[in-house]
Amino acid sequence: MRVALFGGSFNPPHVAHQMAALYILETAPVEELWFVPCFKHPFNKSLAPFEDRFEMCRLTALALGSRVQVSDIEQVIGAESRTLKTVRRLQEDYRQHQFSWVIGSDLVDEMDHWQGGDELRRTLPLLVVGRAGAGERHADGQTAPVTMPEVSSTDIRERLGEGKPIQGLVPRAVLDYIYQRGLFHAREPE
Repeated sequence: MRVALFGGSFNPPHVAHQMAALYILETAPVEELWFVPCFKHPFNKSLAPFEDRFEMCRLTALALGSRVQVSDIEQVIGAESRTLKTVRRLQEDYRQHQFSWVIGSDLVDEMDHWQGGDELRRTLPLLVVGRAGAGERHADGQTAPVTMPEVSSTDIRERLGEGKPIQGLVPRAVLDYIYQRGLFHAREPE
């Protein structure tokens, strides 16, 4: 099976993540897409607990049907999340699958600075999704044909911390989960 791996902090996952997943499923040569939330950010970025981010990814995936799964591989591996280590482990555990890596156009150039970034480029095909506000360039220098809306997890967290609404920025099920769990200092609007 051909599987697109979509890694990220997903702190929280938002509608542009969901749109990117659907875009990849409908345009790339893959049968499934797996969200892969990071366990521990390599730069000690403050994250909501893994279990909450995993559940929010699961809720995000539900709307996309059975072709979208959420992998807990980074929790299984433990320690600091490193993309190449995760890919190697998945290739070992799922030898029958062919993997590709979903990456936002804003991160393509950063890959040169990732631990094992060169090997990752040689190991997996990249599926580049254009991100508003960033360069829309593919790894091969071409322009991404579609750009996702300008939505960021950072902006969502800031809005929640300020008591501002985030309707329309995250899937409804994720919105309900954030309020139920009080994540990101969220206070349900009155």
